[in-house]
Amino acid sequence: QTPGTLETQGSVDLEEIMGDFYDDSYSNDTFLDYDDAAPCHNHFCPLFQRVAPLFLAATCAAAALATGALLVALAKRPQAWRWPRSRALVAQLALGTALFAALLPALAAGVARGWHLGTGPCRLTHLLWHWSLFAQALLVASGSCSTAWARWDPRSRRLAVTLWAVALLLATPAALVSGVEADTSCVRRRVAILNPAYLLHLSLCLCLLLLLPAGLLLAALAVPSLRASWGAGAGLIWLFLGLWGPYGAGLAGELLLQTGLLEPTCGSFEHFDLALGLSEALGVLHCGLGPLALLLAWRC
Repeated sequence: QTPGTLETQGSVDLEEIMGDFYDDSYSNDTFLDYDDAAPCHNHFCPLFQRVAPLFLAATCAAAALATGALLVALAKRPQAWRWPRSRALVAQLALGTALFAALLPALAAGVARGWHLGTGPCRLTHLLWHWSLFAQALLVASGSCSTAWARWDPRSRRLAVTLWAVALLLATPAALVSGVEADTSCVRRRVAILNPAYLLHLSLCLCLLLLLPAGLLLAALAVPSLRASWGAGAGLIWLFLGLWGPYGAGLAGELLLQTGLLEPTCGSFEHFDLALGLSEALGVLHCGLGPLALLLAWRC
């Protein structure tokens, strides 16, 4: 229990409120008091319920159009896709964004009407969500650091199978820690903040969403050949890593707040959920912006 929390029927644990991005089970009547300060109000959940379904639906539609156009360009002009935006790599990135976008309608319906499909489908959704995200991160890293995707041969096919299999393995903890809350909300974290499975999942997210982009940037600055490939447009294929970086930082902040390494205040209580939600919304945009950026770069 958070120190200083008023023991009233309307009070809830800060960990419960800040832990579940998709949890809409809390109302606008939450009041907490830290060190005799004025009551703190968290308005995120009502706002999320109003905005999220429309946002997810619109993003899904935009992603479908952009990915469809990208696939048509791949099919009609296969010879135009050369390193660093080789056809094999772009096709797999399109597959990843299509898988990610295909999950958005179910999540939008779950937020708007409640999740009534049970725990199994909820965990499967989070598994596929993170599988797509992690696969794209690994594809981007391999495409930025080597010429393995210059042609579709046995070597690149083995690499593709390996990357997708590793991404599925890395996404497994996400399925283990997610679940259904209050019988109506499919939440990304149904376990305690210090649960080993969640800490493993958090570590993987930080490595792939924060450390990997930082490593690619440092490598490009240090290695002239990588800088040359970026100049030819390779940087566009990992646009989504930049979009997901703030969300990775938000997950790290959540861990620090809930473990007490950062002292919670009214300001952090009132604004952290909103910041985490906005950062995740920024990341979700990758499924529409990524294919569009690849298509525009190819046209240019």
